[in-house]
Amino acid sequence: MRPTSSHLLFYLCIVFGFAVALPARADIVLEARLVAVPGVRLQDVQMRIAEDGDGGLRLSLRAARAELPVLGWRRVGLDMQGALSRDPHLRWLFDGGLRLAGAPGGAWNDAKVNLVLDEAANTLQVDIDQGKSLASAALPLDQPTHAQISLKGLPAGWLQGLLGTMWSGRATAGRLDAELALDVQEGGVQASGQFGLADLGFDTPAGTLAGQRLNGSGRLNVDTTGGPARIGLDASLRGGELLLGPIYARLPDHPVQLGLDASSRNGALDFSRLRVGDADALQLDGSLGFDAKGQLQKLKLDRFQASFPAAYQRYGQSWLATLGLRNARIAGQLSATLDLGADGPQAFSFQTDGLDIADGDGRLAIDGLRGGMDWALRGARPATTLAWRGAQVYRLAHGAAQTSWQSRDGNLGLQRAVDIPLLGGRLHVTDLDWRPAAAKGRRLSTSLALTGVDMAAFSRAMGWPEFPGTLGGAIPAMRWVDDRIEMEGGLSLNVFDGFVDVTRMSLQDPFGNSPVLAGDLALRQLDLGAITSVFDIGSITGRMDGSVQKLRLVNWNPVSFDARLLAGSGGRISQRAVNSLVSVGGGGIAAGLQGAMLRLFKTFSYKRIGLNCVLQGTVCRMSGLDSDGDGYTIVEGSGLPRLQVVGHQTQVDWPTLVRRLKSAAESGGPEVH
Repeated sequence: MRPTSSHLLFYLCIVFGFAVALPARADIVLEARLVAVPGVRLQDVQMRIAEDGDGGLRLSLRAARAELPVLGWRRVGLDMQGALSRDPHLRWLFDGGLRLAGAPGGAWNDAKVNLVLDEAANTLQVDIDQGKSLASAALPLDQPTHAQISLKGLPAGWLQGLLGTMWSGRATAGRLDAELALDVQEGGVQASGQFGLADLGFDTPAGTLAGQRLNGSGRLNVDTTGGPARIGLDASLRGGELLLGPIYARLPDHPVQLGLDASSRNGALDFSRLRVGDADALQLDGSLGFDAKGQLQKLKLDRFQASFPAAYQRYGQSWLATLGLRNARIAGQLSATLDLGADGPQAFSFQTDGLDIADGDGRLAIDGLRGGMDWALRGARPATTLAWRGAQVYRLAHGAAQTSWQSRDGNLGLQRAVDIPLLGGRLHVTDLDWRPAAAKGRRLSTSLALTGVDMAAFSRAMGWPEFPGTLGGAIPAMRWVDDRIEMEGGLSLNVFDGFVDVTRMSLQDPFGNSPVLAGDLALRQLDLGAITSVFDIGSITGRMDGSVQKLRLVNWNPVSFDARLLAGSGGRISQRAVNSLVSVGGGGIAAGLQGAMLRLFKTFSYKRIGLNCVLQGTVCRMSGLDSDGDGYTIVEGSGLPRLQVVGHQTQVDWPTLVRRLKSAAESGGPEVH
């Protein structure tokens, strides 16, 4: 056996994972069921060296199954065919084709391969190209487990096998260039070097880590030896989208610095170092961790500095949407820290010199926020001050206020009572205790009082017809328990020269898409003349009492209630108001002389007016003062002409009823069908 020939065959075999030495004479055939060296297994191996008829040699190497666990290759078929020669510099050359079957990503299924073995330079050079991709490797002959590798235009999916040894994710698109130093050891691989990305895409089964159309460059370190796989990355990214747990980023066209150190064990992924640097939007330093199911185990931000609106547009939309703040408008600066564990928040703090926030649904807006908060689950934190120039909660505008807070053993408490201007009156907050870590049970408790709130301003804010009056009352205990806000006490509205008392109030899912408001209303001595002048359905004088029990509004639209309205002390009613009531009840005027004379009078005396509606879903069950087989009485007249309005429809479609009343108010008469 010639030594040079044996070296050539030895290194050819190493390239594809096994180490044997064969003589280089013509027509040599090697067959083996299994060839195994540390880290490599080949099954059903056939290798043949034969003369090609022109004085040269031809090499054929096949393996039915090749397995390289450190690279994630399993059950890969191998077929290499080509010419073997020696040049004037006594280098051994191989030029041929390479076909792999079943390699991750379909790698090298129809490639060209060129090998140069230079004993004088102690080097084996391997070049493999297919389409637009090229891979080159230089191996020292005395240390074949070390390689200098150059990759150009390599499809990211071709590295899936290697990536799969470190984490559960997969590359979905893109190409990469790299200049790497690689050491293959029995327990794994070590690699480091520079890389470039073009339109990279990746995801994970749990969907907590993903990216698409990522472009950039950087430095990478990988170590899968001796325990959990470890990855170090320092990159400059430009464009594309990136998801790291709750952090979703739309990267800008200018470079964004991303640095991380991560380790993976049994499917769990821990980012011990996470750094994001976007010059005009976000500076972030912290750590992040997921369990094997992709569930967030920790998110710790030791430094978070954001400039809005850029930070929100690029990084904050997804996370804030999970907190109920959607389509927000944010401007200003914010510095913060956060410690979030698998069982909830452990600590947070923030500080701002000026921040404006408004959500797209009109539920919350804060103008000129200054100061900060500092909270921790355990121990005590320094007291802080938080102030604002203006605020809006559910369309209700609040004036400027300054508040003081302190955290003790997980409870963030208001340090002294505060008065907040509200629609010409004030909201007095006596105390407030918030437990941010409470995922269920009692989250917040407070005591509130309202005085002198202008009902005209309140009705405008709610989009109602404007009417005068004031709103006041006390809520000695308001508690946020689970996803429900419960209120003791009540509010009293001094409107229409009477009172509307609201009790048994509760609000479920207050920050969700469909908040549910429930309560009971009691109406006392409301002036019907004032009411009908505001809602413009005709004129009625007198006083009205009543109740609205079991009121339930979903997303501020009524879905159920039991309403009973009674004007029992008499008064006068206009012809237009009569027509409006007829429209509501689907009834008419009692027959006889009264009906014929009705057109001669503009107003009529009445003894009583009564109307009841029990709403369930979209159907309102109607009744009045009394009922018989022909209907129910809505208006009981007095004097001459004696007016009697009778309703005949006991089941009325609620949207139709609302449309009729709106039409009556806007057009001067009810809608006619």
